[in-house]
Amino acid sequence: MAGSTRRRTEPVDAIWLSMDRPSNRMVIVTLMFLASPPDWDEVVRLIRTRVVERYPVFHQRPVAAPLGVGLPRWEDDPAFDLDRHVSRLTLAEPGDDAALQSHVEEYLHLSFDPRHPLWEVQLIDGHGDGAAVFARIHHAMADGISLARVLLSMTDAVGSGRGRRGHVRAPAPGREAPGDESPPEAADGRSGGLGGSVVAGAALVRDGLGQVVRLGTPSGGMALVQNGILAAEVAAQLLLTHTRASPLGGDPSAYKRVVWTRQLPLDALKQVAHLEGGTLNDVLMGAMAGALCRYQQGHGVSPVDLVTMVPVNLRPLDRPLPSTLGNRFALVFFTYPSGTTQPLARLAETKRRMDWLKRSPEAPMTFALMGLIARTVPPVERALVDFFANKAIGVTTNVAGPRAPRLLGGVPVTGVLGWVPGSGHHTLGTCIFTYAGTVRVGLMADAGVVHDPEELLAAFEDEVAALVRLAK
Repeated sequence: MAGSTRRRTEPVDAIWLSMDRPSNRMVIVTLMFLASPPDWDEVVRLIRTRVVERYPVFHQRPVAAPLGVGLPRWEDDPAFDLDRHVSRLTLAEPGDDAALQSHVEEYLHLSFDPRHPLWEVQLIDGHGDGAAVFARIHHAMADGISLARVLLSMTDAVGSGRGRRGHVRAPAPGREAPGDESPPEAADGRSGGLGGSVVAGAALVRDGLGQVVRLGTPSGGMALVQNGILAAEVAAQLLLTHTRASPLGGDPSAYKRVVWTRQLPLDALKQVAHLEGGTLNDVLMGAMAGALCRYQQGHGVSPVDLVTMVPVNLRPLDRPLPSTLGNRFALVFFTYPSGTTQPLARLAETKRRMDWLKRSPEAPMTFALMGLIARTVPPVERALVDFFANKAIGVTTNVAGPRAPRLLGGVPVTGVLGWVPGSGHHTLGTCIFTYAGTVRVGLMADAGVVHDPEELLAAFEDEVAALVRLAK
């Protein structure tokens, strides 16, 4: 195997190792849907050459520091066996989405054996006329955006002539794997989206010294004052934000449920975005706010605004991933206007709140905060992470995948989903994944609190349909 045999775990990565608990495993879950069963031997080869051999953490295990003092290390697993991490199976009859959902749910509460690398991939036949790839990867290895890029690096562009045995050599460490030749586009159709705005904000934070130098000029001094006021507002929000009691709140159990929508066409949703001069992301978040509103009403309570945490990528999408991977993201709080009952009013308020987040320095501030938390002792880490996590009902991810269809082992990929773990009292994870002109939305709900995620998913689909009708 390529790569060093030992390296220190980065502080932020170590957080996810210490935060693992039965009620919320720190595991990222992904699904890739395929139009037909591929040559699985070829897929295994792609996993070995484009993932395991390129990213050493896939053949390494975490080892505690001597005497338990200091950060753990990643070390090569001397007994590494790819067959331990990759398995093949056939889905139980009738092989529909419900059967696949039940199969995935059987694994969501399971932990990894720390004596070996913290990941597994299942190659699943019998999902309708097609197949699926189900992966579980510990958050300590990488963040969700990076892992999406890693998994998509196994795919190839249509017409590339790649993806068959012998056609492509494995990439050298430090270079992008075939199939990862261009960064995924933002969900709103533009490069960057919320993530781009946050990266720009992070750059401004790094350039803070230059702002101090310019303090002598009137414009520079005013800008510094304005940024200071905005930072103070964000700090207050981080401390004071909280989500209100609702049917989606409670103490999480060890077991989770997963459901997902059919493929939804992007063109109709972009028409909705034009109603308020917003983005596709605004529409999808607004639709989820509507679903949360309907769900609360369906459970006999007056709807209230609910808070979710949104991961924001801080890694440049136009550069290759580092071979060490790791976590490079921030978390921001987004308050769904789920207490608003009028669809267009919800959409307008969603856009207003998203626009505020794009202008604010919240993401670089929370990234810096995570770095500070990572340098404390594990009990303090858990207490601080829970303090902030408990301000939200869960995590909402919005990943912009490739605009053009991809092939895995020569077979068309028809869709992708991926959920990041929750923590604290999180009970609802939401995944929005755009791919090749369509979008799928998946929910991971705590089985002990949100007993009927199908109802919430149906409410989301109804909300999307209602917005599309309004746009027309």
